[in-house]
Amino acid sequence: MTTNLITVNPGDKLIRIKEIFEKNNIHHIPVVSYKQIVGMISKTDFVYFMRGFSRNEEDRFVNEARLRAYKAEDIMTKGLAKLNPNQRINVALEIFLENRFHAIPVIEEETGELAGIVTTFDVIKVLSREEVTAKQILDSNKG
Repeated sequence: MTTNLITVNPGDKLIRIKEIFEKNNIHHIPVVSYKQIVGMISKTDFVYFMRGFSRNEEDRFVNEARLRAYKAEDIMTKGLAKLNPNQRINVALEIFLENRFHAIPVIEEETGELAGIVTTFDVIKVLSREEVTAKQILDSNKG
């Protein structure tokens, strides 16, 4: 689980989201209101939103104006699966497989506050430390 998170508020302008993605090597930004998660913005969400904008250099100022006009809440994903810190990783894996999510917020049961996020990258890092062969993975998929 990643716990050192960069978060934004629903009312933050997309120009801030752009800066966060450009300055940090992250792919998901939780959107938080009063310590409660209300959405998530992935780099894919942001790129999809920007795709409609012109890529011409002359339109750079128009694009920046649009980034200052739209807010995080305009592009965030709201229907989020959530985990609590004590749930097994298998629950996260099932969510990743069924929903094609790449990040799941982890919420403290007592407070309802965001504790961190589990990403597919986090799972890959843990699995890379395991002594599992390709044959074992192939054999497990046959059943």
